[in-house]
Amino acid sequence: SRSRTLSALSRDVATMLSRTPRATPPTTTTVASKIKTNTAARRHAARVVVVARAEETSTSGSLATVVTDATFDAEVLQSDVPVLVDFWAPWCGPCRMIAPLIDQLAEEYAGKLKAVKLNTDESPSIATEYGIRSIPTVMIFKGGQKVDTVIGAVPKSTLTGTIEKYL
Repeated sequence: SRSRTLSALSRDVATMLSRTPRATPPTTTTVASKIKTNTAARRHAARVVVVARAEETSTSGSLATVVTDATFDAEVLQSDVPVLVDFWAPWCGPCRMIAPLIDQLAEEYAGKLKAVKLNTDESPSIATEYGIRSIPTVMIFKGGQKVDTVIGAVPKSTLTGTIEKYL
């Protein structure tokens, strides 16, 4: 298993030594393969930690309001100002790439535009209702109606141009 720890490797080597007759020590190849496997497992674990940290930072401290199936109507459809909705998921790399852009736009257009984020894994019914087939998808709502859609990780200038049309 890739997730084995160094202590598990030590136990395996000790077990191997105890089962091997004293006259025949374990081969270098056997011990080396265990060490190689453990090194790969540590690299994999490091990648998992990095991805988890990236996911944590993508939503923590966000200036955009988090909406769900239950709050979408009140936060988006009944809003007095245009609303930018970021449809995203934590496992989506491009979604994490545009998350800082969404926060910048929320700050730059504060009072003129409301920015919200909807996790499509946690709120699938709204995503389905609006035909979200690819993420990230950014939609602009005005007066309770969807007025524009931008699909994919796009430059800030593209999002700014789309927003400006509806202010």
